[in-house]
Amino acid sequence: MSPAAEKAHDTAVAAGRDFYTDPDTGLMVMTSLYLKNRGYCCGNICRHCPYDRGEQPTKH
Repeated sequence: MSPAAEKAHDTAVAAGRDFYTDPDTGLMVMTSLYLKNRGYCCGNICRHCPYDRGEQPTKH
């Protein structure tokens, strides 16, 4: 991840936002704040997934 994308993520989390636009790709990305508040891992290897691999709560 580029420094610009890291900064965009950090800025979005500090503002309490669920998503940000990646400055390199133009794609919408879910923040770690959103993913944690969702409460489970979707298994799609999200960029900012707050869950450790192998210890991820999943939705059944």
